[in-house]
Amino acid sequence: MRPQDLNLLMVFDAIMTEKSITRAADRLSMTQPAVSNSVSRMRTAWKDEVFVKDGRNIQPTIYAQNLWEKIKLPLSSLSDAVDPKVFDPATARRTFRIASADIVADTAWAHLRKIIEQEAPHINIHAIPYTIVNADKVLDDAEVDLVIGDASGTSSTFRSEFLFTPSFLCVMRLGHPLAKQKLGLHEFANADHLLVSLSGDTTGVTDQVLMQHGLSRRVALTVNHFSSVAKLVQNSNLICVVPTAAVYEAILDEKIAATRPPIDIPPNQISMIWHKRQDRDEGLAWLRQHLKQIIVSNTKNNTKATMLKLCKSNPQICSAAEQDSHIDNVRPITLNTAI
Repeated sequence: MRPQDLNLLMVFDAIMTEKSITRAADRLSMTQPAVSNSVSRMRTAWKDEVFVKDGRNIQPTIYAQNLWEKIKLPLSSLSDAVDPKVFDPATARRTFRIASADIVADTAWAHLRKIIEQEAPHINIHAIPYTIVNADKVLDDAEVDLVIGDASGTSSTFRSEFLFTPSFLCVMRLGHPLAKQKLGLHEFANADHLLVSLSGDTTGVTDQVLMQHGLSRRVALTVNHFSSVAKLVQNSNLICVVPTAAVYEAILDEKIAATRPPIDIPPNQISMIWHKRQDRDEGLAWLRQHLKQIIVSNTKNNTKATMLKLCKSNPQICSAAEQDSHIDNVRPITLNTAI
């Protein structure tokens, strides 16, 4: 391969990754006119438009998309082989993009930011919406470095590391007719439900389990984020099946009531997911290490604190082991995930 061909591929890869000629120029430490000139050479050499204008943005042609699918992993491996980069958090200048549910960004970011200010002052963290259905695509297209969510359906192209398995509660306003120690199956099914749907679907795992019992429910309201659940149920007659960590603050502050759902909700395991081309990325490994510590520790503490309170006020919903459990020096820290 001629050197100029490889240079074009490196510029092409940067543009596809950044989806911007300006950002690609910054990434390559080149001027914008130099990158634009390289695009002109690509069009001549490859006999394709490669990129077309879309308002103020650019979009790759079908040829460009197919080409990138073939070269992005080999280019990454080649770059690592000839120029292995040692990540020094104190001096590194980098932006990490993470796809996650809203509560992860709302809560874990604060603790992560403290670490960044102490160890890596030039590191940026940008949150990207996580909608379940787009997890594979945003990783494969290098739109994000990391996804926090359900890894059960991912292919061998991706790597994952388990974080935790969520538990579920049924929450409602204080004084709700169903705010009692034992919630019946039929009265649960007949209530008006709030559903958190990250995919936009109007049915969830709860509906699948109810169908096994020959029942269905009315999903009266859906939202695509967890942060509004407590306020919505607090000011309505809606009930909602939700991960414990998503509503723990409202339960501890006695703003909402909570009990066990009358059905077993099969939980998805929550993991960190990344593309295998970044297996040797020391910067991403550094970030994953800190995120895992924050998420695992905080989720455990939040869930234990919540269940301790519920067991004291509503002992019939807890097992004997849960009633005997105790928490010493637990400081609840919010952490939630996409389910």
